[in-house]
Amino acid sequence: MAQTKNVFEETDEWLRRRCRWLLWRQWKKPRTRFKKLVQLGLDAERAKQSAGNGRGPWWNAGASHMNASVPAAGLAAQGLLSLSVEHRRLAVAV
Repeated sequence: MAQTKNVFEETDEWLRRRCRWLLWRQWKKPRTRFKKLVQLGLDAERAKQSAGNGRGPWWNAGASHMNASVPAAGLAAQGLLSLSVEHRRLAVAV
């Protein structure tokens, strides 16, 4: 049971990062990335630096600017289920 919990938590982390990766890829140009990051609540100076940093989408998906703009709670609000939360819910139900 304890090993399963760890696997679900790691998978949840990977899924959230993959969702942020998809967003970064959808925002193809630095101008769009800047605009979207500001809309999501990042301050303009940090958004400007992040949008044009030249790093790849996977690096940016794990960076603090994406975690601040697209938090786990925001992804959950959009419908992303947490495997570890569901596992706990189902384990208690049994």
